[in-house]
Amino acid sequence: MPLSGSLSEIVFTLGLGERVVARDVTATFEQAKELPLVTRGHDVSAEGVLSLRPDLVIAETTSGPEEAMAQIRAAGVPVLVVGPAQDLDDVGIRIGAVAEALGVPDAGERLTARSERRIAAVRKDVPRSGDRPRVAFLYLRGSASVYLIGGTASGATSLIEAAGGIDAGAASGLTKDFTAITSEALVKAAPDAILVMSKGLDSVGGVDGLVKIPGIAQTPAGMDRRIVSVEDGVLLNYGPRTDQVLASVVEQLYEGGAA
Repeated sequence: MPLSGSLSEIVFTLGLGERVVARDVTATFEQAKELPLVTRGHDVSAEGVLSLRPDLVIAETTSGPEEAMAQIRAAGVPVLVVGPAQDLDDVGIRIGAVAEALGVPDAGERLTARSERRIAAVRKDVPRSGDRPRVAFLYLRGSASVYLIGGTASGATSLIEAAGGIDAGAASGLTKDFTAITSEALVKAAPDAILVMSKGLDSVGGVDGLVKIPGIAQTPAGMDRRIVSVEDGVLLNYGPRTDQVLASVVEQLYEGGAA
């Protein structure tokens, strides 16, 4: 039972989807969507997990709450915790860890090789002429008035750099994962483009709503409406679909974005 969309994708892509008995809220791909949900919001339901009698739970370091994970372990269910995905180099590491735990290391090696080959093929086609675009990763939840800009620990830096860009938040000195957006922070970051999750963009009213957030319209990205939008459940997964994510970012970034 994988407890994240990223881990679920790895299990399914290894050809073991028929063994998966449940999903969490971030497993939004077609093959998993009919499975029972064992998370409320992003919190794991120990009762939901245990009711399905899994032989193995595969979790992220962020899976929680701790009480729920402890309850699962106390019931005698083995729990494998996989290290977090922070950059493109983590793709093979995470695939290998899951494949080893599921007894299919050879399939893991093949999937890793295929994934890395596809990522490399996308990177070869990234435009190299001109200045590298500065890209700010924004986390948006308009319904909760949450507007954040990513820094060095957001997980987006590797993806942005692979697409030929510069992480504007990290380059402006933001060292945390996310920092509340201010006009001053945006001016300092001076992004040429803005990377967002699609549901986050929808939550603020699309591109028209995004440029109304204080400070956005005054950035080069806001003035040019150069917005790159990627599906929430896959943007920072660093898994079997990362080549598709990277290709989408590259296409939108150099074609002018979603405006």
